[in-house]
Amino acid sequence: MNRPLLPIIATILIIGLGLGYYLVERRAEPPARPTTVASAPMPASTAAPAARAAIEHPVPGAASGGSGAASSLPALDASDGPLRAALAGLVGADALKRYLAPEDLIRRIVVTVDNLPRSKLPTDRLPVATPPGGFIANGGGGHATLDPRNYARYTPLVDVLSTIDMRALAKVYFRFYPLFQSAYQDLGYPHGYFNDRLIAVIDQLLATPQPSAPIELVQPHVQYHFADPVLEGLSAGQKILIRMGPQNAMVVKAKLAALRAALTTAPIAATP
Repeated sequence: MNRPLLPIIATILIIGLGLGYYLVERRAEPPARPTTVASAPMPASTAAPAARAAIEHPVPGAASGGSGAASSLPALDASDGPLRAALAGLVGADALKRYLAPEDLIRRIVVTVDNLPRSKLPTDRLPVATPPGGFIANGGGGHATLDPRNYARYTPLVDVLSTIDMRALAKVYFRFYPLFQSAYQDLGYPHGYFNDRLIAVIDQLLATPQPSAPIELVQPHVQYHFADPVLEGLSAGQKILIRMGPQNAMVVKAKLAALRAALTTAPIAATP
């Protein structure tokens, strides 16, 4: 049985990834859902400070959360309709209906972004639908490889992502930023700044290595894992990029780099 992990993405993630994903596994009943959305410790390099540190990537002007910006927005619990309407102008209503979660979008995006650098993602808080089909491995559990046919499951959603104007998406994000910031603080980071967290997550995803095929797998129990301990030690978001295949990952990285450029004054290029 399939078990969803992520936008992609991550994200993913409408802001940052916008992807669906699956854990590398064979047919198995899914485990119980986590009781919290951020129970795993944050990586030391991205741990939330006890007091607010200097903001590295401030959002522009009124979007930073001033009273004028906040007063023009709906309440967080009433933000799904306005946000969906804004996103529909970028990707179309049909794509939103097909892939986007029906409710609680901003909180889902914030939770997903925050957990992409961790080892696991909260399966019940994803902002996008997971791709159809089951995972395919070549060979047995003792000597198996990742079947390239898995990559096609991600292609329709990546095709949608490839059409999005990242500068236009950034404008939507900036417009609703006070709500993203509020949701991030509610998640347990009263002194945190969500845009800094988002940029850090994008940077980690852009640094994801692209292993050469075939990608070897092991099956110590029911689930498949990457045989290479370096790959297996990557974050949940980085593993998603590897599982979707090199061509899809290249498209996603290019869009992430474009989004980063639109969100900051110091853009960087995606790694090959």
